[in-house]
Amino acid sequence: MTDTAARLLRLLSLLQMPREWPGSELADRLGVTDRTVRRDVDRLRELGYPVVAALGATGGYRLTAGSALPPLVLDEDEAVAVAVGLRVAAGQAVAGIEDAAVRALTKLEQVLPTRLRRRVRVVGAAVTVSAGPGPTVDPEVLTVLAAAVSNRERVRLRYRDAAGAESRRHVEPIGIAAAGRRWYLVAYDLERDAWRSFRADRVEQPRPTGARIVVRELPAADAAEYVAGRRTDWATPRYTVDVTFEAPAHRVAGRLGAAPDSIVADGDARCRLTETRDDDPRWLAAQLVALGFPFRVHGSPELRAHLRACGSRLANALAE
Repeated sequence: MTDTAARLLRLLSLLQMPREWPGSELADRLGVTDRTVRRDVDRLRELGYPVVAALGATGGYRLTAGSALPPLVLDEDEAVAVAVGLRVAAGQAVAGIEDAAVRALTKLEQVLPTRLRRRVRVVGAAVTVSAGPGPTVDPEVLTVLAAAVSNRERVRLRYRDAAGAESRRHVEPIGIAAAGRRWYLVAYDLERDAWRSFRADRVEQPRPTGARIVVRELPAADAAEYVAGRRTDWATPRYTVDVTFEAPAHRVAGRLGAAPDSIVADGDARCRLTETRDDDPRWLAAQLVALGFPFRVHGSPELRAHLRACGSRLANALAE
């Protein structure tokens, strides 16, 4: 790579940070003159990068959003973070995003140096994410809702509750939160005059109205905290889990979607998981079977029932 090409890539990497760069600071970072920085900025513009310059004592260069997505320049840590994030996204409950995440991950890993691929695989092997069974969210619905939150704009939508009853809602969205492998819209319901959380997979035909929302005080620190406090809105009833594993705690932690403090070591080669959950016990039963460690379930009738069903299916599969 020529010095000029390497310098342009370095300049582009700096400009992709969300800030303005004085020409003198860029020159110091690149080890060139201010005049060279101006020429390099012109080269980037010719390549389609929308670099703007602000005049004045506090002005500088910055990269803005253009009409097309230009190539991104990532440093090593950023590339690893993006690759791991794409692996996680491939397992989330958003319809269609799995394929897009896999395509993007394939492109990224194709150009990663060998040492970075190794880092991605190490981290990826330690992170287990699964959406589990159940409905997924239409990504267009999620995009419309997210835009309404960002634009502080009222939305009209159709909503289907847990019993299947449909209703039309006029809401002021304040945030979107993920919890229990589900996405939720937190909004003020204008017709019911109250704050509500809506499962995004039950939202249909959201339509921004153009009307601005009224500033109201959410009875929680943020949307995530509000959703966490409204367990009755979640996908399945709560159930207790009490399982002993013949394995060290660090081998089990992070593989069952449990809270970090729910898995307690019992010596060097045994641990115990105790918590109350509101995800699908079928998913947890499947994860326990796939874990590869001996375990014993104490109580937990919902989980035991699904494990019996798993055992029956396995026995039938092996029957001659």
